[in-house]
Amino acid sequence: MQNYTSNSNIAVFGHESAHPSAVADVFNASTSVSDISTLDCAIFAINPNTGIDQVTIDAWHSLDEFLIPRLVVVTHLEEDAGDFDDAVLIANRVFDQMVTPYLVLHDDNGLPCALISLIDMTVTDYSKSPAVQQPCEPEHETLVQEFRDEYLELKTSMGDGAFAAGVLFPAIPLWIECTIGIDIVNSYLNQLQK
Repeated sequence: MQNYTSNSNIAVFGHESAHPSAVADVFNASTSVSDISTLDCAIFAINPNTGIDQVTIDAWHSLDEFLIPRLVVVTHLEEDAGDFDDAVLIANRVFDQMVTPYLVLHDDNGLPCALISLIDMTVTDYSKSPAVQQPCEPEHETLVQEFRDEYLELKTSMGDGAFAAGVLFPAIPLWIECTIGIDIVNSYLNQLQK
């Protein structure tokens, strides 16, 4: 498993049910912060099965005045009730407007197995090791077109550096054991190095 290895000051917030410590381990981050103004980025772990607790909501809003780059990772997608879209809707209500640059594709058993990029419509299949990228099927393109249009419009209006500036908040599906989403979170963290 590839870890993010920068010297950036990254913190992970979230209810224990979302396993913020496991997320912190993957991205060389901390789960405790003495001075939030020194953070380079904050990752908020959400378990869609348990929602978002008030402590996590308060932590999000405490970063507003500092324009700290933030992203949300939605964990526990492999569980029966785990739904990425529902978690994003909740985050939209209690945090800020999220963007979803990737959507989850499921295998025949209903488990997450791939992510489709709304940027270029490629599918990353994590059921293979290493993960394989391929063009999406025409039926997938039709299903996600409305989401893609909405995402591209928001991304264009905010500009390329919006995440690093702390004004664009991506929500990323994350299943650590299957490496789903780790590469995507790393790509966002790497934007902070520019």
